[in-house]
Amino acid sequence: MSMTHRQPTQPESRSRKRTFGVYIGRFEPPHAAHLEVMLEALSQVQKLIVVIGSARAARNVKNPFTAEERQAVIVELLREAGVKVSRVLFVHVRDYYYNESLWLSEVQRGVAGHTHGSSDVALIGHLKDESSYYLRSFPAWEFLPTHVISDLSATEVRRAYFEDDLERVQKIVPPAVWKFLEGFRRTGDFAALQAEYRYVQDYRAAWASTPYPVVFVTTDAVVIRSGHVLVVRRAEHPGRGRLAMPGGFLNLKETLLASCVREVVEETGLQISDLAAYQRSQAVFDYPARSLRGRTVSHAFQFDLGIGQLPVLRPGSDAADAFWLPLSEALAAPELFFEDHHAIMEHFLMRG
Repeated sequence: MSMTHRQPTQPESRSRKRTFGVYIGRFEPPHAAHLEVMLEALSQVQKLIVVIGSARAARNVKNPFTAEERQAVIVELLREAGVKVSRVLFVHVRDYYYNESLWLSEVQRGVAGHTHGSSDVALIGHLKDESSYYLRSFPAWEFLPTHVISDLSATEVRRAYFEDDLERVQKIVPPAVWKFLEGFRRTGDFAALQAEYRYVQDYRAAWASTPYPVVFVTTDAVVIRSGHVLVVRRAEHPGRGRLAMPGGFLNLKETLLASCVREVVEETGLQISDLAAYQRSQAVFDYPARSLRGRTVSHAFQFDLGIGQLPVLRPGSDAADAFWLPLSEALAAPELFFEDHHAIMEHFLMRG
């Protein structure tokens, strides 16, 4: 049974109300402990800025809900708790797997948009493990440790939710969250996510008995032509229907570059003589949690085909479609892309 309780609050921590408090989380979904922290924070600050992370990400079993959905649920659960919701402000922040500075600046910019130059800002949180590192990243803000102690986690809520343990879910989320989750179960998005959840669980189970943890190696291709980038639409789980770079797993007897070229041809039907000759740069993408399937390291290559007519494509392999996407549309839509593929594309394209 998960428990949530508060440690005694020291009198000096209640000596005055700070003007602004900042509470950062993913809230996928919000649960009872999140509510307790927000209520405690609102007793110590005049206005609470809730920073919702993993915004504008494609739905997957780790990030099943949009930032807009999570904000709406938080508003309802606070209203349900008797909070004057005008005291709560919101900031939505994307994930930047390979550029921590961009993430920090987006948080700072979003908070500054509400504080309007005030320096009376406190950061609320609990330093429980390495996932709380970000609480040390804002030295200009006073740190207010929460006295809410809980073993609840959104991971536990998602697990019970996708495994149809609805009695468990109802026990550990506030009524407003339960109402949202009940409604979401009736959508096509939920059906797709639950199918993906089962796929990922089976995939992990298939590799669970190996004597050492498995590290998968993949290759991905960022192919540019006349202001367009080559993308595929995934046909299978995980990420069915999401956009991705052409790519796949490294075969036992091929080089990384050869693997990348092979995957481009197999998935898109691109017919370019000696594609490798157009290679412009390469990079390794190794964020530990970049793939739900397990530890997966991608070696990505950028190819620049110059200007001219866009080559005809013939999607094949495990791609449902392959097409040339204008760079403006690709860069503007991280929510359409599988895993960290938008970040991979940004890495190459934003370097000029």
